[in-house]
Amino acid sequence: MNYDSLKQLLDTFVNFLSTEKGYSENTCRAYTNDLEDFIAYFLANKALVLTYDDENDIDINDVAAISGLIIRSYLGFLHKQSIKKSSVARKLSAIRSFFKFLERHGVISENPATSVITPKQDKPIPKYLTVDVMFRLLDSIKTDTLTGKRDRALLETMYSTGIRVSELVGLNLEHVDFSGKVIRVTGKGNVERIVPIGKKSLDWIKEYRNCLYMQKAAPDNHKGAMFLNKNKGRLTARSVARILDKCSREAGLAVPVSPHDLRHSFATHMLDAGLDLRVVQELLGHKQLSTTQKYTHVSIDRLMAAYDSAHPRK
Repeated sequence: MNYDSLKQLLDTFVNFLSTEKGYSENTCRAYTNDLEDFIAYFLANKALVLTYDDENDIDINDVAAISGLIIRSYLGFLHKQSIKKSSVARKLSAIRSFFKFLERHGVISENPATSVITPKQDKPIPKYLTVDVMFRLLDSIKTDTLTGKRDRALLETMYSTGIRVSELVGLNLEHVDFSGKVIRVTGKGNVERIVPIGKKSLDWIKEYRNCLYMQKAAPDNHKGAMFLNKNKGRLTARSVARILDKCSREAGLAVPVSPHDLRHSFATHMLDAGLDLRVVQELLGHKQLSTTQKYTHVSIDRLMAAYDSAHPRK
């Protein structure tokens, strides 16, 4: 494989992520941004390891000159910029993946990022709403208009299923099995999964779609996007975030609520009710069980209550 520049290598890698790995446009954009930042740092500091007759010359030899030392230097630079540890870890993951791709295709002989240790990350407890607050949020939505019915339906769906906001806005009518009480969603990596959905959510979806049909705002053909904006187009993730922010303010909630907080709340309430961790993993579409385990903190309160009531020597 012949390449003329680091830019061409990066473009080829991102194309691989999109076409071969099935990564979303947002994920590919994030990889591109992270790697462009690293490449810019390397080129600005390449004088430390390279000598060029022409400083503007960028060729394939640049890649071979990138060492673990340069990568660690970059991480140190990010630390001085007060970049969050989670962001630094994400950038390092992108760099590792990039060089792994280059190694597999024979562009470099070994991956220089394998010797770089991932910075220890803080493990913040996921923010979630209590059951009472969650119910207050949903029940406070005014449903006397088409927009209100839509907002109630989409927030009920998010809480009932725990799906990501990207999965929510990607829902089509044909993805909902009303009789089987399940929905088909496409998650990360274009992986499809079947998720149960509650009767209350289905009832609100029906009411919203019936109202949409009665107002001739959309055909009743069981096709197309489930949730529409005022221009009859598909809602975006940003639109859902704005809707949730508006609803949470109108419900009088003390802190802002994000779409991911509803996903956290779903997982928290399922685990707190005794659902098996691996079942929750399947519902959330997590590849690794460790990703789901961060929600087990919510059982500590229940565990302590049981301990205090049972232990003879308090």
